[in-house]
Parts: sequence; structure tokens; C-alpha cells
Amino acid sequence: MKRKVTTVITSLILLCCTLPANAQMDDSTEVTVTDAKGKKEVIDLPEAMTTEVDSMLHLYYNKVYLRPDSDCNLPDINPVYSAEVYKQRLSKLPTVIEMPYNDVVQKFIDRYSGQLRRSVSIMLGASNFYIPIFEEALEAYQLPLELKYLPVIESALNPMAVSRVGASGLWQFMIKTGKRYGLEVNSLVDERRDPVKASYAAAHYISDLYKIFGDWNLVIAAYNCGPDKVNHAIHRSNGERDYWQIYPYLPRETRGYVPAFIAANYIMNYYCDHNICPMVSNLPVKTDTVVVSRDLHFEQVSHVLGIDVDQLRELNPQYRRDIVNGNTHPMSLRLPVTLISNFISKEDSIYAYNAPDVVSKRTEVEVNEDTPSVEPRRSYSGKRSSGRSSRKSKKSRKKGARSKSVTIRQGDTLSEIAERNHTTVKKLRRLNKISGNSIRAGKKIKVK
Repeated sequence: MKRKVTTVITSLILLCCTLPANAQMDDSTEVTVTDAKGKKEVIDLPEAMTTEVDSMLHLYYNKVYLRPDSDCNLPDINPVYSAEVYKQRLSKLPTVIEMPYNDVVQKFIDRYSGQLRRSVSIMLGASNFYIPIFEEALEAYQLPLELKYLPVIESALNPMAVSRVGASGLWQFMIKTGKRYGLEVNSLVDERRDPVKASYAAAHYISDLYKIFGDWNLVIAAYNCGPDKVNHAIHRSNGERDYWQIYPYLPRETRGYVPAFIAANYIMNYYCDHNICPMVSNLPVKTDTVVVSRDLHFEQVSHVLGIDVDQLRELNPQYRRDIVNGNTHPMSLRLPVTLISNFISKEDSIYAYNAPDVVSKRTEVEVNEDTPSVEPRRSYSGKRSSGRSSRKSKKSRKKGARSKSVTIRQGDTLSEIAERNHTTVKKLRRLNKISGNSIRAGKKIKVK
């Protein structure tokens, strides 16, 4: 068996912090910003910033692979700093994309460090697995590595996230855009959920957006609302190409998108200054992929290799029904690296285990050509009539289900016998194992 190797090495960084016990998440979907003149502006929050923490905690990888660090004793208090401190910290981030400070950015920093601090704790734990994947893809397209925090505001690092409008995966691709960038989506697989493939598709898309706009803030805005709406905002602002100048002409959520991106970069780097503790991660240190060239069910892999089905789902979120559809074309299956050699050596046993029940689909079927002896009566509404007529038709069907034979008359042909008995020549041949047209008068022939 050929093997495609895509090794993802994840450094499990165990930091001395705890999950805040009393942090609360409000259910608002917008923030209000008041400028220096007292004018209030309402900005829609990116959808991932309104995700319920409890639902995130019920994700399998959170329940199994992430846990609070019991060694951390930081107080559950969110310190308040001056605007100068935030400006200085943002200016120190090693980024190509500018990270300016203003009141809108402050609102999003406050959101992450306050109401969303439990979510940040979860994302910090999960980031040990996902961030190296993002960095590899961004590096392949020579993009700024700080873009690795886009999925923080897109999906809260949940590969199964689905937005109100149907965007899916860590990078929140719509089906049309995902397919344009090579992601397969059908009833069995949704590669928008594949952390590796979706990351490379996202990097490709971001690279194309930069060729259009040549400005990273405009690229980030276009990733959220699409290039057409950004171009429309540029046109309405008399050709301005500064995000902060076209800001009033953008959709409400996009106005908060770049500030949220800046705040995500801030909080993912300065979380300890806000007493936010990453969860300790027990995700596999190394994973690898094997190529599957036949249909394969997760249950088969689980039974033979002794790996939990839920773990297979978390490592392979792109498979929608636990089936790797390798019969369509070769597909990859991600496993802990310790199980790769076992899969290869036990490949035949894996495919053979319970195969007809879990992956079998009929390739050919025979159509029932029986002609019902009594057609079901229907009422004026189109429904079958009830009572006596229903019982009668049941009797007729039962009687008609028995086999029946007739005697061949002198000069009879198969077509004549078939016509008299409301059947077909093909069925007569099959019932009586007749290969040609030769029949003999006086003999019995089955007609049903």
C-alpha cells in the first residue's frame, strides 16, 4: 500500500495557568463604541465571538484532550491597563500587518479578556495542535504568519463550526469558494473541515486577495465580506484604500472584523497578563496520514487498531458519515503516528472486518416484474380505502403470492401463455429455466 506522509508535529506547551471558574459569557451579538464626540456606534461581533462556551466544552477534543492545569494558581481577575500599555504591547508584536490601537480595538480586547476568557483558555489549548498546520500553509504562500489567528475569529478553532449562512470549518469556507480552491464537498466528505487542506486553500485565497488589494487590512476585511463589498466601500469613500477610512461604508460585522483580528493577536500573545490560563493539551504529539483506496468505515479501523471512533472523528473531521470514500478516489486518513505501521500491517484485516454491514452498497439490483393481481382501491383523496376493501386486497395479495402452474395447450407459444397469465416471456423462461422457445403440449409450466 502506498503511503502519503504529512507529518504534523505539535509541541505540547504546558503553561502554569488555570481555567477561570467564574467567568461568564454574555449572549450579546454586538458591541457599542462611543467616540470622543460622544457618538455611539453599534458593531456586529464576528459569529465565533458569540459562541456559547458550554457548547465548545462539549466538543470531544475539549472533553478528552483538554483539561485545566491544576498547578496554576493565578487569580481569576482581569487586570485593567492604561491605553498606553495596550499600544506598547501591540507595537511589540513581531508582525508585518500593522496592529494599531483605538477604542474599537479596545472593545474587542475587553471582550476576549473578559466575557470570552474561558473560550480563550480553550483555544489556547487547541492551538498547540492547529497553529503549526496554519503556519505551514501560510509559509508555503509566503504570507504573514500572524494570519494564523484568523481562525480564532472565524471559528474559535472549531473544525466543525458552521455559520448562520453555511460557512464551515476552521477557516469558514462557503461551498462555492471552497470548491473554487480545490476543496471537495459531497454527501460523504467536506474538506472545508479538513485542517490541512482547508488551511492551504485559505492561504491560496488570501494570496489572491492580496494581489487584488495590496493592503493586508483590506485583505482581512475582504476575507470576511468578500472583495465586491470592499470594492463597493472604496468606491463610496471616493477611492480611499485605507481600511480605517472606508470603515463607515463596510458591513457592520466587517467593521469589527479587523479590530477583532488585532485583538485576537493581542490576547493569544498576552493572555497571561490577563490571568487567562491555557488548558493543558493531551492531543497526540505526532500524527500522520495513510492513503485509503477502498471504502472504509471508522468502526473497522477502531475495532482492529483499538482506537476510539471519537478520536478518529476529531483527527478526520472532514468525513461526514464516518466513511472514508477511497473507492471514489484515493483519500487520506489521519492517525496517531504510533498506529501508522499497525494500519499498514493489518490493512487486509481492517478492510475485511464487518465489511458488508458498514460499507457495502449494491452495484446491481433486479427489478420486481410481478403484476399485482388486484390493484389497491383508492379513495377520492388518493389514499387507500380502509375497512372491508383493505382486508380484501390483503387476501388477494396473499393468494396471488402463491406459485401457479398451467398446462401447455397444443400450438401454444410462450408469448401466448404469458399474455393469458398477465406475465412476460422473460419471467416464464426464468421460472421454468427455459433457454429458447421450445415447449411441449401437455406439460405443466409455472406462470408465477
